Parts: sequence; C-alpha cells; structure tokens
Amino acid sequence: MLARVANNLFWMGRYIERSEHIARYLNVNYFSSLDAPNQLSQSRQFVLRSMLFMVGNPELDDNVELEESQVLYKIGLDAENAFSILSNVKYARENANSARDLISTELYEAINKFYHYVNNYDADMFMKNSLHDFTVNVTEMTAVLRGKMRGTLLHDEIYAIIMMGINIERATQVIRIINAKHQDALNAQGSYGDKFSNSYEWTTLLKCAESYDMMRRFYKKTPTSISTLEFLILNPNCPRSVMNSLNQVYKHIKVLDPSKKYNKDSTAFLVGRVRSEYEFKYITEIEEDIQGFIENILNSLGLISQKMEKEFFNY
Repeated sequence: MLARVANNLFWMGRYIERSEHIARYLNVNYFSSLDAPNQLSQSRQFVLRSMLFMVGNPELDDNVELEESQVLYKIGLDAENAFSILSNVKYARENANSARDLISTELYEAINKFYHYVNNYDADMFMKNSLHDFTVNVTEMTAVLRGKMRGTLLHDEIYAIIMMGINIERATQVIRIINAKHQDALNAQGSYGDKFSNSYEWTTLLKCAESYDMMRRFYKKTPTSISTLEFLILNPNCPRSVMNSLNQVYKHIKVLDPSKKYNKDSTAFLVGRVRSEYEFKYITEIEEDIQGFIENILNSLGLISQKMEKEFFNY
C-alpha cells in the first residue's frame, strides 16, 4: 500500500468521526436548552456561543449578538468553513476516492450517499426548521458507515488504519466537548444546590457523547462533574471514553507494527506511554486542573497523530 493512500484512509476515518460529533453537539445543545433548569442555560446566545467554542471558532466579544441562522449555517452547511459538517463530509469522500480500490463497494457507496445527502440539503430549510432532521440523519449515516467498515472490510492493516483515525478523532472530539461543557458549567452555574458539580451541563455533556444512559446504569445516580469526567475519560468500557479510544488505537497500531522489539521512538511506544499515564490516574487529579488536563491530552493526541503520519504515512 502506498503511504499516500494509507494517509487517505486515516483521514477518511477522522473526517467521518468529526462530522458525527459536531452534528450531535449541535442537536443536543440546541434542544436540551429547552429543558434547562436555569435561565442562562436556556439562553439561545449561550447555546450558540457554546457551539462556536466547540468547533474552534469562539466568539470572544460578549457584546456581539449572534444570529442563530448564521451560526447554524456556518457550522452545518457552509462550504467556506473547514470545520463545517459539509466540509468534513466532503473531505471524507475525497479521501475515500483516493483509496477507492482498497475499500469495499458497499462502504464507498454509503460514503457517496452520505456526501450527496449533506451536499444537496436545503440550507434555508436547515436554518429554519430542520436542524433535528439533519443532525439525526448525519449521526445515523456515520453509524451506518462504521457498520459497513466492520462488516465488509477485511480486518487487516487497511481496517486498522481507518480505525486508528476514527479513534484518535473520537478522543479528540470528546475532549473538545468536555472543554466546551466545562466552560458552560462554569458560566451557567446550575441551580441544583452545588453551583458547579451538579450543573445541568454535565447531563448535556453525556448526551453529546451518547453516554447518558450507560453512565446512569453504571453509577446509579444523577451525573456530577466527578462521575461524568471519570466515565468519559477513564472508564475503559465506555466506547466513547478517551481511555477506550487509546486502547483501540494501541490495539490497531500493533497490526501495523507487530514487532516485539523495544523501540522508544515508535508510535506504538508513545501510544502505550500516554495510555498507561491515564490508566492509573484518579479522576480527582484531573478535576483539580481540568484545563491543564485538556491541554496535555490534546497535545498528546496531536503528537501521536504526527508521529503516526511520519512513521507510516510519510510520502
């Protein structure tokens, strides 16, 4: 396999995963604000600012009045913005085109269908009354794509490369969502007694990661800052957790680097080191400095991605 094609497969996985998380964040934040327990969390300006913060394009001027339709279009269907759902789906398809002969017809057709659905979606309808329909369909289509990958591809190095991209992106997006909702919790100061740890924003965070029901089943109590962060960062059995994503990356990188030889300069060594660092952490250590943790883990994920591209995809 050419290194260039391997790189296309890696980024195809990343863009598919990224589009799903952005779509779910739009959906959950927009509609959960209708049931929020305090006035600030119900504020449309608060929700729109949270959306822009999550995609990496925050509005820093508190005096600016955001226009709902413009923000939704910018994040959803604006082809001029690299972070929009449309742009991510387009990039995923372009990368799939470049690796067409290595993936199944079923997977390629599903990606093509996904692209045409997003590309042809009526922007006016999306901005006015179809946010729910659009975002739910995007998340469902990405789930179909993962099913096509798992069910139609050989579970060899091609599958491993795609899954490494998906899991690195999943960990990155979950951390970005944690960062955004942590800021929201600080600003909203929820109305359930404790102003921070019992904030409604932790429930929203879990729903953004499709983990609310399983978290309630695991802890058998209402989400708090500690239990939410522990579940989404350190729980190895939560499929959306950072720990689970790191475990999956380590598992799949072993397919590309099966050598038992000790090599501290390898990507596998770096992944194992980052993974072991968080495997034995207490959540209280992380909660003491959430911003420091977010910066450290994002830097680590960036280093893993860079080293991976240099070792396996350097063309």
